[in-house]
Amino acid sequence: MKKITMAVVGLGQRGSSLLKGVLLKRSDVEVVAVCDLYSDRAENAAALIKAETGKQASAYTDYRKMLDEIRPDSVLVSCSWESHTEVAVYALEKGVATAMEVGGCYSENEMWELVRAYEKTHTPFMFMENCCYDKRETLATNLVRAGKLGRTVHCSGAYAHDLREEIASGELNRHYRLRNYLNRNCDNYPTHNVGPIAKLLDINRGNRFIKLCSVASMSAGMERYIEKNADKYDSLRNKKFAQGDIVDTLITCAGGETVHLRLDTTLPRFYDRAFTVRGTDGLFDGRCNLVFIDGIDKDEFDTDKAYKEMAGNAEKYSAYLPEEWRNITKEQIGSGHGGMDYFEFDEFFYCLKEGREMPIDVYDAASWMIISVLSERSVAKGGAAVDFPDFTCGKWLTRERKDVGLVARFCNVE
Repeated sequence: MKKITMAVVGLGQRGSSLLKGVLLKRSDVEVVAVCDLYSDRAENAAALIKAETGKQASAYTDYRKMLDEIRPDSVLVSCSWESHTEVAVYALEKGVATAMEVGGCYSENEMWELVRAYEKTHTPFMFMENCCYDKRETLATNLVRAGKLGRTVHCSGAYAHDLREEIASGELNRHYRLRNYLNRNCDNYPTHNVGPIAKLLDINRGNRFIKLCSVASMSAGMERYIEKNADKYDSLRNKKFAQGDIVDTLITCAGGETVHLRLDTTLPRFYDRAFTVRGTDGLFDGRCNLVFIDGIDKDEFDTDKAYKEMAGNAEKYSAYLPEEWRNITKEQIGSGHGGMDYFEFDEFFYCLKEGREMPIDVYDAASWMIISVLSERSVAKGGAAVDFPDFTCGKWLTRERKDVGLVARFCNVE
């Protein structure tokens, strides 16, 4: 079978980890070209490909030249947030199947440009939100699809991750987060938490986001961190960061559901996505891997006792866990993020080879990424409600549900 040729644009932390952990381990994929604004990154990636496969990949600093000259079957877009859409649009127009990594965006026009490029070309496109493939998110979605939690009323999630060192080291590591935190105040990275929720709520497929309001706390975490590490970050001393330490966003949906999102990345803490689903018959709490079913589980007044006794009880519902997670291999775990990266790229390449519809499409990308722009607007207006654009132009009313494969292949268990 002919291998799928792929190029990679962006070889920073994410692009290089996917190259090593996923792409170079697949027997059905050949990475034929790599590109980064920094020539050393591109050259190092090409050298790695040569060492791992014995084949020479071309190294570029101009993605347009690369796509014009190489014309690969597919491209992974894993460059800075500011460049994601620009590169993806060019690839779509060139007929190159596009796997676009996640992040926020900077304008509504940017998202419309992405949507229109896809609608004009119909080049395969997938938004690579790996959290849609995570163990707990897929288990919760299967429980919802099986009716175990009743009608979904509210979902919540967070991107809670102490990124102070990564942000402060932006100049040294040539990382785009630093300039964003210095100049913007918004939910700058919404898709890890909103993606699985949007799929669960059938957003853009019978449901849609209607309004959003966001509020931000003061910005103090980064300045304090730099103050405590002044010898290491002298160039950032006395810099003022625009990004609030905590940004809370509330979204209302056409179906009546509400969604709460939180960005929490500049204060000391542990990692947490705080994924929660509340339904008329029960709840799923991803933080504690906990399922509570009305009429089955005891309504315990003592909160500490309840969490101590019930935390981890989702293991009892393993029959609702996708088979792939029940039988995950060491190789899949080692691909990145505990297996999520393997599962999302496996589906991308499967859909590409079989000519199937991608499970996370351009309308998902636009509706999730636009949260950065809308939250920025709402925060600036003191938390005022902001309308969501309908990137489907009304097609959400008739589009059928499209779950990721791990959920779609699940059979209801009674």
